[in-house]
Formats: sequence, C-alpha cells, structure tokens
Amino acid sequence: MNKIANRAVMCEVLKEAAAQDKDVVVLCSDSRGSASLTSFADTYPEQFVEVGIAEQNLVSIASGLAACGKKAYAASPASFISTRSYEQCKVDCAYSGTNVKLIGISGGVSYGALGMTHHSAQDIAAMSAIPGMRVYLPSDRHQTRKLFEALLQDDQTAYIRLGRNPVEDVYEENNVPFEMNKATVLSEGTDVLLVACGEMVKPIQDAARLLNSQGISTGALDMYCVKPLDKEGLLSAAQGKKLVVTVEEHAPFGGLGSMVAQVISANDPKRVINLALPDAPVITGTSQEVFDYYGLNAAGIVDTVKSALEG
Repeated sequence: MNKIANRAVMCEVLKEAAAQDKDVVVLCSDSRGSASLTSFADTYPEQFVEVGIAEQNLVSIASGLAACGKKAYAASPASFISTRSYEQCKVDCAYSGTNVKLIGISGGVSYGALGMTHHSAQDIAAMSAIPGMRVYLPSDRHQTRKLFEALLQDDQTAYIRLGRNPVEDVYEENNVPFEMNKATVLSEGTDVLLVACGEMVKPIQDAARLLNSQGISTGALDMYCVKPLDKEGLLSAAQGKKLVVTVEEHAPFGGLGSMVAQVISANDPKRVINLALPDAPVITGTSQEVFDYYGLNAAGIVDTVKSALEG
C-alpha cells in the first residue's frame, strides 16, 4: 500500500528544480505543513515566501514575482485558493499571462470531517471557466512527478489539484505513460468507457477490471488534463461504445462530466452518465467513507454500468 502522498512528491520535484534554478520560488498561505512543503522551506529559505492566511495576497505576490522572471508555485488549500482568490487567479494570473502554478492542496473532500467549508467540490468548474487557465488533477504519485516535471518546462498559468492522503498507485514507477495535455488509456474495451480524473482514476481502473471479468468489455481513460480537455483522445476512446460513464470528486455541474457530455453530444451522441458528489453538503467522514457512501468506488461504478446496460 502506497504511503507517499502526491503533495510530498510535488515537494521533492520542486526541491530538485530549486537546486538547479534559483528562479523557482514557492509561496504558501500558512500551509507549508498541509502542502508537505516544510522541507522545501527549510532547504531553500531564500526561495520560499510565507504569506500567512491571506490567499488573495498569495496569488498576487506570486504573480508579481512571476512578472519579474520567477517561476512561482503558490500552494494553498483548494477550497480557499479556488474561491477566496478567484479574482486574482483570473486577473493577475490568467489574464496577465504570468507564470504562476496554483496548487490546490487537500482538494475535493480530503479534509473530511471539517465539512463543506473546507471541501472543494467546485474548483474544476470555476478554474476551467477562466480563459487561459489550465486545470490538472494527477491520479497518483508517479503521474504527479511527471506532471510537475513538465510544468517546470513551460511558462503558462495552471491550476493543479492534489489530494491530502496517499492514494493507491495507478501506474508503476518505471512505466508511466505521460504526454502533456493528452489523456492516458488505462485499458481498452468495446462496450463501455469509464473516464475519470484525480483520485477517481484508481476506482475506474478497478471497476474496468471487474466489469471485464463479468463479460462487459470496458475501457478506462485517465483524463488528468481536464483543461485543455483531450477531445481527440476522448472521442477515439468512446468510438463504438454503448455507454460512457464519468466519475469525479466534484459537484455534478461544470466539471469533468459536463465537459465530456458536451464533447460526446456534439460529435458522437450516446448515453453519458456522470457519477459525482451531490449538489448538497456531503456527509462527514474520511475520503473513502464519502466515496463509498456516494458510490464513487469500484463497486458503485460497476453497479451503475450494469444498471444502465440492463435498463
């Protein structure tokens, strides 16, 4: 069982980059512990800025540093950076074209019992609606490394959501198929296509295996790049399928499911079902307890697919 959180991998990649490039700077809003960035701050104090609990300032300062040639990585809880700082993300980062990577830590329902105030179930929709903003949700620690290594090579604004806890590996350390802004095919199938991002990728991978073992030929697609959405990859994977099911740790409006349905309906109409969190405050519990309750797990996905096909 993996015990390394994606946020810890992010820190290691940024430390490696900072050792070679003094323009790499990291900013936090009193969240270095939550972001697993304490070791970065300790190792490279001159490349670290602690803003305090002031998320709007966090984004604006990061944008100012980027305008001066720095490569700024601003980390704050996803629930706050995607709401309290929304105008700064829109104007100071995307509209101004600054090289700021906005890192939403403890995304989705990672904060568990802290409830709706600390959950980020709207960030995919909100950030994707900003022109010029890219949105990424890596599925495991290995893909997280690949993504941050790629982000270090460009100068465009992006929002990256990372969960709080370690997640099971989707890929093997030495076998991580990765192409920037291209979805990754996890498995092929002829009957059903499952599409997910972030922490929901492992459940669709497991669900696809279960469905295949039951005679339902199922493909699975890791859409870590929510924006820009890999339309070509999606349509290719969906071709000939009877059913497409999207799974996301997000509200049912404006997220991955909405985007996938829009592309499918315009190009290759067929039934699309979106499994997501409810349009309501979610129950209190750990991430896994929440996922299990709402059917955002392998068993729930299998039941949804079988019910849809039988219906």
